[in-house]
Amino acid sequence: MSEDPKKQVDDNGKRGSAKDARNSAKDARSSKSARSSNKGIITGVLSAAVILAAGGGAVAATSMVPAPSGGSAMDIRQADVPAGRSLGVCPEPARLVTGTEVDTDAEFSPVSTTATSALNALVLSNPAGTIPGSKVTSLAGDTVAEIAKTPTSTPSPSSGPPVLAAAAASISPVTAPTVVGADPIGNEQASVAANLSYSAKDGDLRGLAAAPCQKPGNDAWLLGSDTALGRTAVLNLSNASETPATVNLDLFGAQGQIQAPGARGLLVAPGTTRSVNLAGLAPGESQLAVHVRSSGGPVAGTIQQSVLRGLVPGGVEFLSSGSGPSNLQVMAGVDIQDAAAIKALGSKAGFTDAVPALQIAVPGSTDAVVQVRLYGANGERQLPNGGVVTVKGGTVATLDLDGVPAGSYTVSASSDVAFVASTRIARGAKAEEPTDFAWSPSSARLGSQHVVAVPRDGQSFFSFGVPEGRATVSYAPVTADGKVGKSVDVDMSGGTTSLIELPAKSGQAVVAGYVVSASGDPAYGALILGRQDRADVSVLGIQDAAAGLEKVPVTVGY
Repeated sequence: MSEDPKKQVDDNGKRGSAKDARNSAKDARSSKSARSSNKGIITGVLSAAVILAAGGGAVAATSMVPAPSGGSAMDIRQADVPAGRSLGVCPEPARLVTGTEVDTDAEFSPVSTTATSALNALVLSNPAGTIPGSKVTSLAGDTVAEIAKTPTSTPSPSSGPPVLAAAAASISPVTAPTVVGADPIGNEQASVAANLSYSAKDGDLRGLAAAPCQKPGNDAWLLGSDTALGRTAVLNLSNASETPATVNLDLFGAQGQIQAPGARGLLVAPGTTRSVNLAGLAPGESQLAVHVRSSGGPVAGTIQQSVLRGLVPGGVEFLSSGSGPSNLQVMAGVDIQDAAAIKALGSKAGFTDAVPALQIAVPGSTDAVVQVRLYGANGERQLPNGGVVTVKGGTVATLDLDGVPAGSYTVSASSDVAFVASTRIARGAKAEEPTDFAWSPSSARLGSQHVVAVPRDGQSFFSFGVPEGRATVSYAPVTADGKVGKSVDVDMSGGTTSLIELPAKSGQAVVAGYVVSASGDPAYGALILGRQDRADVSVLGIQDAAAGLEKVPVTVGY
């Protein structure tokens, strides 16, 4: 890759080391021009705001000034909102944290020699088979790799069945945060998905970790972090825009909200990543939820969470944001193995976090009575106390799932008070051997044409769940040469979960990803990653499908 290792940012938001050539005015202008391609997603939103403001101004003017007798109001029209560029910000691979006793800003040392990393990206065409121009860049806008060239023409889709094609990229190794971007086609956002995967066979960060490349935003919830003894949680905030971002962190623990002065006013300069050691803000918290709020530029945030029990590695994972506060949260991909052995392991000192569990955070001051249901291959599984747990307002609580039989499950949690949730998955059953863990954040129901990028090595499984009713989930393989294969349909009854092992090849071609769709009652899905004969696990939620052409009403009168 062309990008240097991760740039460090001090408390004033100043950029660390950069390429020497950028000291010249010419290269500075070039870098700014390259980075401006990452602003498309923001430009679309601003354009919509201008249209709405114009419409609102017209309505306000006509309501304040009496209309003349001969005046009339025009019909309400729908104005197209310009589609923005699709962006996904990918974190860098896991790195050891050092030198964080004085400050909360994290410093890093190199990973072990066995560590491998890969960026996997997939871009889907429009129904006419036109693949949008797309590439991988650094946070500063420098091109790392091209996924697909910008098309010279964009023919309209025919009236017949869609003709889909795709473009894929796999980059290894990865040494710094990157941005995957794709241009809109026909005023519709491109369908694109990407993820970063990390794996190591030895060292303190032994295990498997993966994270989706996220759309930047100004509000996100991250659950599953732990700053107790032997646990390390580092929040990485990346700003791929040209606008400085000021980030405030709201921290919640088992006893309530944690007041940390250093969690306010964190400056993240354009084109940089800022790393914050959460132990410096909330030490000794075994259940920590982080609410990330930014003003100015949007940011993408992930938490690098790792466990070390004495000299034995306890796993590593990237914690990603899920659905925001809601009365219903659903998590797929909760794969539980060897329930009896895991329960015995969890009873040992220092291994309470080595069992599967549901974590719930309630942002408001009102207590939430949460009904938890667990759906497996053969229907609903009963939980202790009927699956009802009460969580105090402003706190975080955990419900262990250590007595649940082995299998793949979907977790559904509901309450009359809004909350956020995520579920932990555990691997390994012997205290003297390395273990691993993963977190499955809550996700939205599946719709039409979700793009899923799949790592080229290791094991991959789809886990689909249908809490109620009946649904059909379909998935079509996409090979590295851009061909979309025949779709496979899975008819599912309500209250069940299906686990599907995915092949490494479709015919003679390597599988780069899938196109997933669902119809019927609400269905949910996740991608489970693993390694043969190793206690490695990671879970990726299926990202939202691309938005279609959006319109806003505009009223004009005189």
